[in-house]
Amino acid sequence: MTNTDPSSASSRSETRGESEATPPASAQQTPIGARPTRQRKAVVAALGTVDDFRSAQEIHALLRTGSQDVGLTTVYRTLQALADAGEIDVLRRPDGESVYRQCSTGHHHHLVCRGCGLTVEIEGPTVESWAAETARTHGFAQIEHTLEMFGTCTTCATPSPRAR
Repeated sequence: MTNTDPSSASSRSETRGESEATPPASAQQTPIGARPTRQRKAVVAALGTVDDFRSAQEIHALLRTGSQDVGLTTVYRTLQALADAGEIDVLRRPDGESVYRQCSTGHHHHLVCRGCGLTVEIEGPTVESWAAETARTHGFAQIEHTLEMFGTCTTCATPSPRAR
């Protein structure tokens, strides 16, 4: 689900006045966890203020509301880097949009409300057993899986008094 295309990453190289060879661009890039920039800190802080999954545009809007000057492209790149580093969870909504959230560590699944975005982290021993057995039956090993369930929470499913 994540894009690991190196051509989408930005890199910056400096021109040296010295005669020694410049290291390759990949050697000059700083890993996401090594240098927490102001923008990265702002994105992480914004994610910390919400409990549900949010799109890059929604996180960008949160930052603008809080007077943070972080461009939308930077938000996208930061979210992708955080997801690649395993620091946040990413999933795709049924409409295909990627959404992001700070989650607990360890393997878990999500139950997400289509209406309001309420997210519940769930553990599923039955799912884990089924996945392992299915893999064994078909001769697979070292399997990985994700399970995201979408539905409507009780608050969104209950008609409002005005609608009656």
